[in-house]
Amino acid sequence: MDFSPNLRSLTDRCGEWLRGSGPESDIVISSRIRLARNLANFPFIRRCTDHDRLAIEQSLRDKLNAAENMSDLMYLNIGQLETVDRQFLVERQLISRELAEAEGARSVAIDVNEQYSLMINEEDHLRIQLMKSGLDLENAWAQINDIDDRIESCVDYAFHERLGYLTACPTNVGTGMRVSVMLHLPALVITQQIEKVFRSLQKISLAVRGLYGEGSQAMGDFYQISNQITLGRSEEELITQVGDVVPVIIEYERRARDFLIEKSHKDLHDRVSRAYGLLCTAQTISSEETMHLLSSVRMGVNLGLIDSVDIPVVNQLFIQTQPAHLQKIRGSELGSDDRNIERAIHLQRFLGKGDELPENN
Repeated sequence: MDFSPNLRSLTDRCGEWLRGSGPESDIVISSRIRLARNLANFPFIRRCTDHDRLAIEQSLRDKLNAAENMSDLMYLNIGQLETVDRQFLVERQLISRELAEAEGARSVAIDVNEQYSLMINEEDHLRIQLMKSGLDLENAWAQINDIDDRIESCVDYAFHERLGYLTACPTNVGTGMRVSVMLHLPALVITQQIEKVFRSLQKISLAVRGLYGEGSQAMGDFYQISNQITLGRSEEELITQVGDVVPVIIEYERRARDFLIEKSHKDLHDRVSRAYGLLCTAQTISSEETMHLLSSVRMGVNLGLIDSVDIPVVNQLFIQTQPAHLQKIRGSELGSDDRNIERAIHLQRFLGKGDELPENN
């Protein structure tokens, strides 16, 4: 298999969203802001010809190379990548599933530190996304606003004085902004309070999605909370809308964890110990089971029930045990059964033997 050489350097690193170093990072995995933008002189993607797509892709690539402090981005032509490489980028949250599975000219420009990526020809001509570890929406907004300004200085965006930024999906018209926070909520799942929390969020127009965004399932008790509508609201209002409710969810999760420690300590300890033991000794294990067990271990580490592994190790294993990452690490294409075996070997390498994962760059 011919992997893209540009992606080799990412394999042993942990992306920004799993560094585990930001505020409230025991529960909040990451804060992400995404901006949808379109070029003024082209039709929306769904009405584009193949020639239009090529012209958009080339125009944006040239403009990004000319934009201030953006010449060192890793630029990848998605259509020329192997399937496993595209999935690898999805697993790292650097591109969407839609961009990976689309047809025609499309690409992504990635910041060397993996904090932000620029998707070209997804649902909109350009989608800018920026991630910060932990609960850090204000800094995320400041950084992505600066990036957007630098691009807008050399790109003519589709903009209406009354409506704001024009986007392919009507719900994004206005700011074109999606604010999302990814949380790890295992205690709310165990105590069966999670659905009640989600119903409350839906009443205030906040969406709940799985690990990989719209249409994805919640794996490893990870959930993304985000705004649904942007029209008629400012960027600051959207950040406040999401930012005000996340501390409430954090408090609910902390109370649920305290309840489990106080009322069900033996059961909780047994759950965490069994999860850790299975991860250390399994000879074959699926991706779904691994995520479920790592979720319990991550909670156990944060509650002081396990002291033989650190959160950064657990966080990195969440991503390194995903199908595309396993194949990248192995350097060869693997079928489902072989991936399950390779996954078990990888887990034993870093949990069963007490080894440490490579340091983050």
